[in-house]
This record gives sequence, structure tokens and C-alpha cells, in this order.
Amino acid sequence: MARSLSSVARGGVLHLIPPGLSAAEGSLELVPMPLLMVSLRGTQVVHEASNRAFKRAQVEADTSLDPVIRDFLLSDAESAEHEWHSGGEVERRHFRVCLSRIALRSEPVCIVSLVDQTAEVRTEETLRREMATDSLTGLPNRGGFTDALETTIANSAARWAVLMVDLERFSRINACLGSMAGDELLITVARRIKGALRARDVLARTGGDEFGILLAIDERDDEAQHVAKRLQAALSTPFRLSEYEIRVTSAIGIAFGDARVEHAEDVIRHAQVAMKKSKASKKAEAYQTRALDSARAEFAMETALRRAIDNGDLTLRYQPICDLATGRVESFEALARWTDEQGVQHQPTDFIRVAEESGLIVPLGRWAIDSALATLAEWDRRGDASHGIRVGVNVSPIQLQRDSVPDVVEHALAAAGMTGDRLKLELTESALVAEPARMARMLTALKSLGLTIAMDDFGTGFSNLASLQKLPIDVLKIDRSFITGMLADRDKIAIVRAILSLSQALNMSTVAEGIETHDIAQTLAALGCQSGQGYAFAHPLEPDDAYGFLLTRNR
Repeated sequence: MARSLSSVARGGVLHLIPPGLSAAEGSLELVPMPLLMVSLRGTQVVHEASNRAFKRAQVEADTSLDPVIRDFLLSDAESAEHEWHSGGEVERRHFRVCLSRIALRSEPVCIVSLVDQTAEVRTEETLRREMATDSLTGLPNRGGFTDALETTIANSAARWAVLMVDLERFSRINACLGSMAGDELLITVARRIKGALRARDVLARTGGDEFGILLAIDERDDEAQHVAKRLQAALSTPFRLSEYEIRVTSAIGIAFGDARVEHAEDVIRHAQVAMKKSKASKKAEAYQTRALDSARAEFAMETALRRAIDNGDLTLRYQPICDLATGRVESFEALARWTDEQGVQHQPTDFIRVAEESGLIVPLGRWAIDSALATLAEWDRRGDASHGIRVGVNVSPIQLQRDSVPDVVEHALAAAGMTGDRLKLELTESALVAEPARMARMLTALKSLGLTIAMDDFGTGFSNLASLQKLPIDVLKIDRSFITGMLADRDKIAIVRAILSLSQALNMSTVAEGIETHDIAQTLAALGCQSGQGYAFAHPLEPDDAYGFLLTRNR
């Protein structure tokens, strides 16, 4: 005998009540969907209500749901839920099959309801797409790119590559022309990159000015290099923004992968490491295993260096600069030295480079100025030997850009009780000519404090006579590459002669670096060089040893 369900409308919700129960005894609040009531008779499932719900879902109840219902009725579970997806040629709909069991006159009865979740599923899919899409360019974002890469890792046995493209100078363009111009540039760049790729390649915007490319490799790995060259050629054509013509350069890092790769983020990180190398080499670079080891070592050094600066673990050594005619000490150059907590001595060329890249060069440079002046003040308290002696401190181009060096120097002089004529700042040639107008203003402010300004490593940079003449420079330091072995190289002697003539014409004094023999010192003196430093006189010395050297030389 077929049973029927009664219904009671309450608050706009349809309550379906099994026969034999009143509304007050236990109504079931369900969604207003067609229901199917079935009962278990022996081993057969008997449908006792319309199967319109299953017709709506475009499947037959008898063939598709009988096993589900039978398993449910025979189980001990009080309730269960099953996901059921049905599809048609026109559209795909999503139904959730909800099963609940009641005992009706000692006969097990199952109520089956279908909940149409199509709208919720489509909304979720839309939100997922939006979360994985860059709103500016319409390309996949970092999350979408990672998803595509994970899919490739899981499903592809072929070789593939990830290219990371970074736009250089974009932050400057954004700052000068505004964010709207920057957005327009990014959209145009995305179009150009897309035009240089194949249809099956995946392009994504993974960062502010960074793009990622998932590239299928058909035959050889050098296909990635060919694509990188096409990208650089596409981006080399100037971009037109308003009335400006903008040239954009790019750094491209490449990392290869295949079925052995486990994590997408590892490949992306490898490509970014190669991209960093590309910024220095100005060409597309492929990732090498050693590169990541080197990057990790540099990161570890940065962490240890930060701690060393905070704890005051660095020291200064002082190398004397002597008058080549008399041999007397006229000044010292302060040189940073670092031995870490494990007793490992790090070369200045290594940790200074890490400090510049991480921004630690600013506190490191401030510490060097303070420490050098404090040492000079301590020497003055010991006697008259150090009176009139200057100490030179190297200032990094990064510190010149990011720090207010005149204010730092003025504060350091006041703290040490020193006058400006006791301090010499040594600046690299490239730093001085990078922004001539700004450098001229900064050097003028430093000169007003009484400082001596020296151009370090002269001859290795890009300065010209015009910029050199405009800057208030007192000393030219001839780079050691021209001094070492000069007695056996006529070209080096000719270069040294030219520098000495130039310094004399500009009324600047000269210091030769890297003097390792007394023969070279005598030759330089004969050529007209005033001062020199190097192992022929002394290695960099501890503060006490440097003061003792000063007493010996300047008696």
C-alpha cells in the first residue's frame, strides 16, 4: 500500500509530515523539493511516492539511487548525506541527496530529498576564479599561477619551464608618472608578453612588476632561452605613455621542471633566484643548483650580520697612509672586520655586498663613522702624536642614497668632540657621478663641516672631467689595479702619469693604493704622487697597534 505525505505551511516553509504523525509530534523541516518516500520490504526497495525529483535530475530512480538507498536502509547509521552530480547536454546541475530514516509502524522508512545547489556551486566557482585572477590585467595571479603549475606537475610527464620576468625601473616610473600610468604600462607589457608566447603557454602576473610564465618544452631546454630573447626584444620597443616615451628593461630567470618536481613553489623560487642573477648580468639566466645554496648562505650571513651589528661584534682595523717623500703617517683608513659567533672570519668584500643588498649598510656605515672618530678621540687623549692625524671612512653608494650623511657626520663629530678636519670620507667614483647635482649638494654640505672628500678607486668608474671639476673633491685615490705590477707594465705607468697630471691640474692630492714594494713607492714618489698605502708600509692594524705604528713613524 502506498503511503502519502501530508504538509503544513508554517512561516513560509513547507513542513513534510510522514503519515501517522501529527505536526506537533515531529515535523521534518525540509527544503520545498519533491520527495521520494521508500520502504524496505525484505530485500526490495519499494518506491511509494513520485520520482519526479529524479526525472528533474535527468536520471532514473530505479537504476541510479536504489543501491544508495538500499545500503542506507540496511546500515546502522541514523542519517547520511551523499553528493550526487547529474549532467545534461544543455547544462550541469548539482544536487545533494539527503537521506533520513524513521521507524513507521515498525517498518523502516527512508525519506530522500534533493537539494539543488547549482547556484551555490556556480557562485563558489566564480569566487574561486576571481581569487585566482589579477584584477588589473585579467591574467592569473600568484595563486592562479601556482594552481596551474601544480596541475602541470600532477598531470604532465613532459619537460617544462618557469620564466620569471621582472620589470626594472618600474617603481621609478610609477613614482614619477603616477599609479594610473603605471597600471597602463603593466597592461601594455602584459599584452606584449602574451603576443610573444604560444597559445598553450600560461602567463600570470605574480607580483607588482613581476610576471610568471609556464612554458611547455617540446624538444630542447634552449627553447626557453629563445622565448626569453623574444620577450626581451618585445619589451625593448619604447612604450608610449601620455607625452612620454618609456623604455623598459627586464630581468628574466628560468627554472626547468619535470615529473620529478614535487612542489610548485620550489620551481618559482628557483626562477626568482636566477632572475636576481639576471639583473646583474643583463641577460636571461637559467637556475643552477649552486645558486640556491649561495642565496641561502647569503641569507644566513645577512641574519648573522644583523645580529653582529646590534651586538657590536664588528671591529675596525686601521691601515696607515704615509707620505711617500718622508715616510710619516698622515692619516689612516678605517676598514671593517667581522668574526662571527662561530669564529669564522668573513671577507669585507662578502659581507659589505650582503649589507648593501639588504640595507644593513646604513647602520653599518653609521657605526663605522662613530667608531673611527671614537678611536681617534682616544688616541688624542693619550698624547700629542695623533694631533692633526685624519681617519678615513668608506661610505657606500647605498648609504649616500638612503641616509642623510651630513646629519650623521655632524652628530658623530659632536659625540666624539672632534672637528670636521679630522675626518675624511672616501666615496666611490660610480656613486659620485650617478646623480651629480644631488652629490654636489651633499658634498658641499659635508665640506661646510670641514671634512676632506676623497674619490676612492679612481680610474675604474665612469667619471669625466666635467663632473670631476664640478664636485668639491680633495683627494684622488689611484686604484690598486694600476699600481700592482706597474714597474713591468708601461701602460700602467702611463695611466698613473695621466692621473697624476689630472690631479695636479685640478689642484687635488693623490694617494696610491696597494703599494706592496718599496721600489713601487719610490717610483710613485718620483712621478709626483704624494701619499700611498699598502703592505709595503703596514697591514690593517688593531687600534692599539696602529697608535704604536704612528708613534714609531712620526717621532
